[in-house]
Amino acid sequence: MRKNKSFIANIILFLLIYANHSYSQQPLITHIFAADPSAHVWPGDTNKLWLYTSHDVPGTNHHATMSDYHVFSTSDMKNWIDYGQVLSIDNVDWGISYAWACDACYRHGKYYLIFCMFEKASGLMRTGLAVSDVPQGPFTNIGYIKGIDLGQDPALFIDDDNTPYLYWGAGGKCYAAELTDDLKSIIPSTMIDLSDQLFELFEGPWVHKYQGKYYLSYPGLPDKKWPEEMYYAIAGKALGPYKYAGKYIPRFKMQSGTNHGSIIKFKNNWIAFYHSAWLSEGMSEVRNLMADYMYYNADGTIKTINPDAAGISNANPDQHCIIFLEAENGRAAGGRLEGTVVETSLGGYSGKGYVTGFVRRNYVEVLVQVAKDMKAVLKIRIAADQDFAADILVGAKMMAGWDGLKIKKTKGWEEINLGEVQLKEGDNKIRFTSHDNADLKIDYFIIEPVYK
Repeated sequence: MRKNKSFIANIILFLLIYANHSYSQQPLITHIFAADPSAHVWPGDTNKLWLYTSHDVPGTNHHATMSDYHVFSTSDMKNWIDYGQVLSIDNVDWGISYAWACDACYRHGKYYLIFCMFEKASGLMRTGLAVSDVPQGPFTNIGYIKGIDLGQDPALFIDDDNTPYLYWGAGGKCYAAELTDDLKSIIPSTMIDLSDQLFELFEGPWVHKYQGKYYLSYPGLPDKKWPEEMYYAIAGKALGPYKYAGKYIPRFKMQSGTNHGSIIKFKNNWIAFYHSAWLSEGMSEVRNLMADYMYYNADGTIKTINPDAAGISNANPDQHCIIFLEAENGRAAGGRLEGTVVETSLGGYSGKGYVTGFVRRNYVEVLVQVAKDMKAVLKIRIAADQDFAADILVGAKMMAGWDGLKIKKTKGWEEINLGEVQLKEGDNKIRFTSHDNADLKIDYFIIEPVYK
């Protein structure tokens, strides 16, 4: 995440070397800039993979603009769902800036987002903790993990005996400690500095387990020069000692200056997730999600991954991602409920309820974040007992004139296609206002980017 003073010169040289190359592999998801993928398969649902990521702002030239997190899911590594903004600095009372890498875990029936931000009071990078009843969030901030200073790039590993361990660090340092059962603080007596055990270490630790061994992977700086490469070390215990084992992702064409990733087994395949600058054609501050199948040698070492046309994305050329936004999430997901209310009396809704109470000019608003200007198809799931007109504002543009968009009544819950809309790069607010139809119910919004 952080760069030293020689970063700009190194990355410019790197990009010049590869400027004339072309690439046939595509990023996993192309409608949004995202980085630092943390991959998980949750108990009870081994057919779905989840990615928890940071979010890069289009047009930026610095990682200081990062302010929120996204969640994605897939069942086939081809069709993805973006659940939108799931936590923002605006929802973290102690945070002020730099929403960098995150991780997630499932514990005691709850889903936790483990993230990092600078704290207002101290100016230190803290490791935050937020909770949700569902894996897609949105997440509610519950404070930061006690006992950690400089808590950048957290990774939480829960061992087979249910013991939670936290790993964190940057700038050539990596620390680890056992956590309390509620995850709210480290156990000070267990804290250890792993830095000297990790060759070329810079930041971003991640731990997975393979054949009884602990693998700590991390981005490093070869000879202290950017861009980063991905290394790993192996131990017999979660807190080490670790022995350096090699690189598993060396430098590659059109990578970003940083790298950061995770390793997981999904449907009998080991997969390495990471990020690059392929979508932005080398702009290192706006990154995209990548993945490749990963293989082990007989001795347990990892075979080198060279990101190219043989990657997962190329194997699924028709992949796409929809943006799925629950109407009831409101401000927690960057939207608003103004005058409208959340109810649950009519069954068959998704999420935690639906939005109703469309009297006067009451409305529901959702946030759509995209990497570039694009067209998309807008759909909503509604239950309406009469025909009605609606004002639908997409950014600064109304979908219909003064009389509103005419929408027919439904037979219970129905998904309605409202047609094509134009999205601009960055944040897009979609506001839905009914013309005094108090019985209207809105379950969710779907935005389907139009892929050319």
